[in-house]
Amino acid sequence: MITAIIVAAGKGERAGFAENKILKELNGLPALSYSLSACSEADEMIVVCREEDEERIKKLLSPFPNAKICRGGATRAESVYRGLKAAKGEIVLVHDAARPFISRKTVSDCVACVKEYGSGVCALPSTDTVVYAENGNIVSVPPRANVYTVQTPQGFYREKLLQSYECALRDGAERFTDESGIYLAYVEPPRLFLGERENKKLTYPEDFKPAERVGFGVDTHAFYAEDEGAPFVNFITLAGVRIPSDKILKAHSDGDVLVHALMDALFSAAGLRDIGYHFPDSDPQYKNADSMKLLSEALSRVKDAGFSPKNVSLSILAETPRLSPHIDRMKENLSDALGLPPNAVGIAAGTNEKLGYIGEKKGITVYACVLCSKQ
Repeated sequence: MITAIIVAAGKGERAGFAENKILKELNGLPALSYSLSACSEADEMIVVCREEDEERIKKLLSPFPNAKICRGGATRAESVYRGLKAAKGEIVLVHDAARPFISRKTVSDCVACVKEYGSGVCALPSTDTVVYAENGNIVSVPPRANVYTVQTPQGFYREKLLQSYECALRDGAERFTDESGIYLAYVEPPRLFLGERENKKLTYPEDFKPAERVGFGVDTHAFYAEDEGAPFVNFITLAGVRIPSDKILKAHSDGDVLVHALMDALFSAAGLRDIGYHFPDSDPQYKNADSMKLLSEALSRVKDAGFSPKNVSLSILAETPRLSPHIDRMKENLSDALGLPPNAVGIAAGTNEKLGYIGEKKGITVYACVLCSKQ
């Protein structure tokens, strides 16, 4: 039997929130929810928490019938010890709730390491030089090849870890920061297994800001019918490229349906209103406007909101005109306008198999997806 002990009894004071940071919303859910989901395949989950957080945490446990609450102590060591006393599993995994980006693979790797070696401590090789210092001065520099940064979960056989905690609490556990140090001091050197760089700890307010956001946009423009008096031009414009066409798109601006879908996707990723709000077709200043210039203005507003595009993907559905000879130029134009490498701009073009208004050559639809990063 395996028990996952999720330690959530801290205050998270460095995050500076009015509530426990593990209850702070992260991409739409309390941070604790992610750890619960990742550890849910354990036979038992024990969330060690403060009394004042119990009611809110109980609500988060409702989807997990194998989960229960244990009252934490004044220190992390006391909280883990209480979780160990309440656990029924032969193997226990101790995980900090402040690491919500844990994956199920990491959990299963931890269990496998415990079964093979008797312990399993999630860790990564250090990519930085680490020094030991006293009074602000470097005393020694350990070889980087031997230095690891330790994460959670950390897995052990329950009885051994419980005995080591009893010794540590008797001798003074404040010098230990996690299970690996206590196990090393009172049992044996624990075994490391390779963790994941995504398994970061939430410590400061900026850690809760979404690093990446996806935006989606779609736009459709109709072609002029033969009896509607189309303008005397023989092209349509997509991504600033004039493409020969015997059918002309209806539009207030230049009708660049691809750029319009892209702008909506950018605004969506940044949490802004749509293109019709920013550039209304009721405004005469946008009559026959160059959509590539509007894209530049849209990008500026997105950046003002704190976001920058990382890559874009666009899909064009059109029965006419033939677009494949022009896709490379469209990619180049968007690459330049967005400040992205060409391989970060994807454009696909296809027909609608002669179905619907697209198949009947009555219009063009473009779907756009954008990945933006927080600046």
